[in-house]
Amino acid sequence: MPPSLPLASIPLALALAMCAGPTLAVDGHYQTKTPYAPQQDPATYAAPPDGFQPIFTQLVARHGSRGLTSMKNDAALYAMWQQAAAQDALTPLGRELGPDILALMKANALLGYGVAGIERPGYGNLSQTGIDEHRQLAVRMLARLPALFAQVGQDAATAPRQLVTINSGVDRARDSSRFFTQSLLAHAPALTPLLYLPPAPAQYPQGRKPGVQPILQPDGVNRFLLYAHKLAPQTDRVTDRANPYYATYAASQAYQYYERTKQLDALMGTPARLPAATAHARHVLERLFSPAFLDQFEAGRASYADTGSYTFTSADGKFTRTMTGSGKTVIRSLNAAATKLYELYAIAAGMRHEVPADFSRYMPAEDARYYAYVADHEDFYQKGPATTESSGVTWRFALALRDDFFNEVDALARGDVRHAAKLRFTHAEMIIPLASAMGLQQALAPLPASVSYSYENNPWRGQSVSPLAANMQWDVYRNDAGQLIVRLLYNEKETDFQAACDGARIAPGSVFYDYAKLKTCYGHVAAR
Repeated sequence: MPPSLPLASIPLALALAMCAGPTLAVDGHYQTKTPYAPQQDPATYAAPPDGFQPIFTQLVARHGSRGLTSMKNDAALYAMWQQAAAQDALTPLGRELGPDILALMKANALLGYGVAGIERPGYGNLSQTGIDEHRQLAVRMLARLPALFAQVGQDAATAPRQLVTINSGVDRARDSSRFFTQSLLAHAPALTPLLYLPPAPAQYPQGRKPGVQPILQPDGVNRFLLYAHKLAPQTDRVTDRANPYYATYAASQAYQYYERTKQLDALMGTPARLPAATAHARHVLERLFSPAFLDQFEAGRASYADTGSYTFTSADGKFTRTMTGSGKTVIRSLNAAATKLYELYAIAAGMRHEVPADFSRYMPAEDARYYAYVADHEDFYQKGPATTESSGVTWRFALALRDDFFNEVDALARGDVRHAAKLRFTHAEMIIPLASAMGLQQALAPLPASVSYSYENNPWRGQSVSPLAANMQWDVYRNDAGQLIVRLLYNEKETDFQAACDGARIAPGSVFYDYAKLKTCYGHVAAR
């Protein structure tokens, strides 16, 4: 972490120097596994109008760069490599693939070991890159709004305002929250007593059998706002129509039903049925395996599963992890093998501190672009705006999160300034739907079911909508007359609200919006 500095001594230029990182956002074709990079130079941010001072800021951020979530794709591909090695069916480059897969498996099995704040090392944890992404995001927030945080810190003892912090309850989101707030407080220690983790929504699931106790979540967890895509009857069921989360729970169940439909499966599977799938798979795999070995797939004589047991030990010998494959992930085609290799290539981009292997050697740029398109195609229909006929099923469960942003500013409009900031930490499955729910131009562009998504007919891209550590921030300013104005930053780039709200801008072309007009435009009704 950068050394602790007084808040006033973190100007924008210094924040940028402290937080400089490699630009991986475009060239690598990593789709939603793209490591984070801010999308605008803060020195170019518009100054607020005369007479307006910052009063509040809020954020929702995806967790940072992480490892693989489970040992399946890597183990299945390694099983395939082992068989090819036994058959002497590897090219010189292919012989290097197996040790690199094993190195990636070891890095994931031990991920987070020895890192303060990571409770359970292993698959699914933040990488060092992911930790740094959130530490740096916090520094840039401080640098962007020095007057706000200086005043909040100065008033901490006499007129305290809370830094409300919530997360989804999943370890990588919780840890991202922790590393973000640790960095925030390290650079602005006066804010330390203001950090607040509100109690989790209580008394769920509703409709429990007599004597069955509710499921208790830790303070700071809100699944209804930050894990709404996976609300489950056994933990989150809402039966009371008057409950504020009833609509969210119903929308979550509708979405999960949609995920299981043959309609979605057909939409997502379109690229695999095209000749390009086989051509790209051959191009990738024939650099690694002999043609005869690959021909066994097309003849239906080969398949490889994530079986086997692997034991890895940390460099200091104090931590050992044994991983056993489930056998449920099976490679039965060239396309499946190449797709899994792309997934290892993409995840390795955010694990450069832990994985010495260069997986770009195995994924030529033209093939990486193709598999990024395939991943975008799948995410467009599964998480993104999908079809016009789907009527927003992929994002309606995020409306409560959208309302939460408006509710915070409603409180300011009522004169309730108890919150100085609200910080939320979540997942791509919520960031992507929120962008659609907000109607952001690069995010909400559904297509008729009869038109298949492509890069030529739609601007939606995973690397811009939800890279790792993707975030949306609202900065709120107030003048002496009490008028509130709002600026939206998406991945730290000044971004327009939905086009229908152009009339809410305080001036033509301005990035600042009058809040009263903005909430009217979105149809938001303040809670009583």
